[in-house]
Amino acid sequence: MSGQIHPTAIVDPAAVIPSSCKIGPFCIVGKDVEMGENCELLSHVVLKGPTKMGSRNRVFPFTTLGLEPQDLKFKGEPTRLEIGDNNVIRESVTIHRGTPGGGGVTRVGSHCLIMAYSHIAHDCSISDNVIMANAATLAGHVTVEEYAVVGALCPVHQFVRIGAYSYIGGGTTITQDVLPFSLTSAKRDVHAFGMNSVGLERKGFSKERLRKIHRAYRTLLSSRMNIGESLEKLKSESDLGEDVERLIRFVEGSQRGILK
Repeated sequence: MSGQIHPTAIVDPAAVIPSSCKIGPFCIVGKDVEMGENCELLSHVVLKGPTKMGSRNRVFPFTTLGLEPQDLKFKGEPTRLEIGDNNVIRESVTIHRGTPGGGGVTRVGSHCLIMAYSHIAHDCSISDNVIMANAATLAGHVTVEEYAVVGALCPVHQFVRIGAYSYIGGGTTITQDVLPFSLTSAKRDVHAFGMNSVGLERKGFSKERLRKIHRAYRTLLSSRMNIGESLEKLKSESDLGEDVERLIRFVEGSQRGILK
């Protein structure tokens, strides 16, 4: 154990903490914790495990990482939490370890912003560059693909998938899969309004990529066809492009159904 550790912090001697890390007042770090270079726990952070954290993560006060899952089936098995690099985890966030029934690992990628009071439950898989706004809550086994945004006060049901580059408006209850590239909101009832045009433009999508995705969404969200008919029509078209092919694979792989 090494690092810049405040005298009020409680750090197990078996924890792996590089000298470049900073651990602030009243933090608690358990023995099964491994931190990467240049991480900072500001104050009052509880970090237990087994938990492995990458480099350059900042964790804000009253956050708890790597505690046991909120699952009645959990009996103390040695499950894990894995966190990537360059994440900002704000105040009072909770991220729990996995369960044996879900693969045993909860994963958070790199370059994510997890805002205050958010919750990531057991066996979730969060890809890179994800944003979870204040008090967004993921139940167990949720998958969030890259560059997705989960709005404030959004509860997400177990086993749901949230597609890449999608945007979920604040206060939306998610019980089915959210399509990649989509804009989903609960203004009236929960459904996809179409493609996340503004977000995709900001990410540098070309006009041609946007055109192909928009055309695919007009087909998928058409009220005149069911999902199977929409997919067959899309597959019959030439030059779909990588984004539309990804969209098709996502729909075909859905177990809970999609928000249409």
